[in-house]
Amino acid sequence: MTRRATATGRPSTSAGATSLALVAVGVVHLVWATGSTFPFRTRAALNDAVIGRQVAPGPAECCAVAALLGVAAGAVARAGTGHGRSSRVMATGVAVVLATRSAFGFAGRTALLVPGSESPRFMRMDRWIYSPTCAVLAAGAAAAAC
Repeated sequence: MTRRATATGRPSTSAGATSLALVAVGVVHLVWATGSTFPFRTRAALNDAVIGRQVAPGPAECCAVAALLGVAAGAVARAGTGHGRSSRVMATGVAVVLATRSAFGFAGRTALLVPGSESPRFMRMDRWIYSPTCAVLAAGAAAAAC
């Protein structure tokens, strides 16, 4: 099966939206790498809601996640143009990772992927915000890969 690029060479709407969302999440991780607690008032609130434990990843870890999200965004955007087998393979990988994260979150088992992510607030937000977001992003990445 041969893929066709969009007429403009730009990513499809779903690939573009997915890429933009991945970049936005990456930017938030970069903001956290600077020590910001955005959008929470305190480090404890951020840790409880986003990480599920009181020990936060350091700047290097936040930057690594941001870099991976940037690579994922690029792969999804490129795959969405219809070019590049490697980009489609990478976008498929992005979809698998995000779908796995979503499934573990919906099952209340994120701690199996990220040990210690077990606070009640995190688990509630994981089921209602993080897992559905990961599922939507996984669908967008999968659509770009097809």
